[in-house]
Amino acid sequence: QVQVVESGGGLVQAGGSLRLSCAASGSILMFNDLGWYRQAPGKQRELVARINRVGMTNYADSVRGRFTISRDNAKNTVYLQMNSLKPEDTAVYYCNTAPYAWRWGQGTQVTVSS
Repeated sequence: QVQVVESGGGLVQAGGSLRLSCAASGSILMFNDLGWYRQAPGKQRELVARINRVGMTNYADSVRGRFTISRDNAKNTVYLQMNSLKPEDTAVYYCNTAPYAWRWGQGTQVTVSS
């Protein structure tokens, strides 16, 4: 069972940027679709970005044009570059397969102040 550790979150002002990282304990090459999810207080967890093994990406409408997902199969790491952050992006961010199959990590908190 792959375990993941998310990092890179923090407190940022609206309009700022953050880069999240997700380090997996095993090879991610065997998994086709990987994704970043987020869960805001009182809301369900949602998939915001996904990437397949050859680098094709898809984004939720709310983040398209601002977020960029990437993966480094050699380093077993998935990234999420977040630009032009908005207060509504405030959430705990998680990575997993898409649809999810791994045990959830602890996530990384992103807080965007207005």
